[in-house]
Amino acid sequence: MIRVTFGAAKTKFMICAAALALSACATMYDSAPDANKLAANEPAPNDLLNATLWLQQAVEYKATTDSVYALAHVRLDEALNDPKWTALPDDQKPGYESLPTAIILDADETVLDNSPYQAMLVKTGQTYTDASWTAWAGAGQARAVPGALAFTRAAAAKGVTVFYVTNRNVNVDEGTTRNLKELGFPVKDSINAVMTVGEKPEWTSKKGTRRAEIAENYRVLMLFGDNLGDFVDDYKGSPAARQKVYVTNEGHWGRDWLVLPNPGYGSWESSAFGNDYSLTPGQQRARKLEQLKGWAPE
Repeated sequence: MIRVTFGAAKTKFMICAAALALSACATMYDSAPDANKLAANEPAPNDLLNATLWLQQAVEYKATTDSVYALAHVRLDEALNDPKWTALPDDQKPGYESLPTAIILDADETVLDNSPYQAMLVKTGQTYTDASWTAWAGAGQARAVPGALAFTRAAAAKGVTVFYVTNRNVNVDEGTTRNLKELGFPVKDSINAVMTVGEKPEWTSKKGTRRAEIAENYRVLMLFGDNLGDFVDDYKGSPAARQKVYVTNEGHWGRDWLVLPNPGYGSWESSAFGNDYSLTPGQQRARKLEQLKGWAPE
């Protein structure tokens, strides 16, 4: 009887202990922070954070742009040694082989690093506006994209005229030109080397008219940009349409058309939500998520 009573008491004790342990675990679980809830001092999620951090701190970014411009040095020498070489075969007129040579570069995220502007948006929780962008671009405080300065200066030293065809508006032309010059980029004062939107009525966000105008007087050896629109005018289509444009021009990539990385913004992003900027950021994000092709584990 004693052993039975002792056994019963022991069993009751073990049950109580287990219950207390489970209760403690439950209490700990209930009090643990929800991974989906922000603490009072945590920043809100921002779609630009990782892209901007990568642009500013990743040595992989610097190595990538350095690699693009290292290839550009090689391609430029090949182009100078081949009188028929042109990056704009549809725009060059007969006799272009005897024209002086030029290269065309986009400005933003191709030669000018605007990550401080993006960082401001992230840290303050703002989104892009024409007013804030105009203030930034007009201030002329962008940094040089790694590799861009050495390449453009080497090209100019070889007698190649450097043009910057940018979709910055004409109202920041002065700030942009000053920014480029202060960084040491070659900018000829005897020509319109920095070609902005709105300088002429036909100079819209589609750069084809500006590229064609340069091709009237120069043999254009190379194009540089971070956006499909820096190379062709049909860049605002659906992802499928953009893929076709990419394939159609496969002979240019890495030869006379060189692309710089830009994970922060561009027509690749707006294509995912139908280029409809009337959508809220949340609606845009939802459209982007729909475009993702995820893995479905069995």
